[in-house]
Amino acid sequence: MGNIDIFEMIASSYDTSERTEIAKLAANAIRERLVNATTKDAIDFGCGTGLVGMYLLNDFQSVLFLDASQNMVKQIQQKITEFDIQNASTLCVDIENESTKNLQVDCIFMAQVLLHIENTEFVLSKLYEMLKADGHLFIVDFDKNGNIASDMVHNGFEQKRLAELLAKIGYNNIQSKTFYYGEKIFMAQDASMFILDCKK
Repeated sequence: MGNIDIFEMIASSYDTSERTEIAKLAANAIRERLVNATTKDAIDFGCGTGLVGMYLLNDFQSVLFLDASQNMVKQIQQKITEFDIQNASTLCVDIENESTKNLQVDCIFMAQVLLHIENTEFVLSKLYEMLKADGHLFIVDFDKNGNIASDMVHNGFEQKRLAELLAKIGYNNIQSKTFYYGEKIFMAQDASMFILDCKK
């Protein structure tokens, strides 16, 4: 998993209408959970071409678009330049293999990212370190789906088990709910999406 090489290849053609619609749904689910976020700095973790974070730019003081794929970061950087966005920046870093000690933010959100990460506990622990005290992590992803079998991605997550893992790392105030069900939205299978909100 990780699939960085694949994302490098598809970056320039990533923004399909289907992905854009899913990104809107994810952004709206995150927005509903935000409190006084306009004074806070956020990271769009595993941002891809920035589809979700672009919808949330006005909800935060600043957004750092972070991804391990250089070509994905180039795509979002082009958008930032083209639209003269003042409160956004980009960073290409693989947090599984590179230091992120200098990064400290109030909020991290990730949409359809965790399913690509093999060592979920390690990455979620690194994100915990990147959050300021009382900072929030928002995860949008697919519920566990028995119809999907892949070596490339997890077949979704059980919200209860994910919450248990986050609690083990140190997160608290963990809340989650399924907020959307769609046809053929996860590897051509019908699937549901959840949002999880937790705090450092």
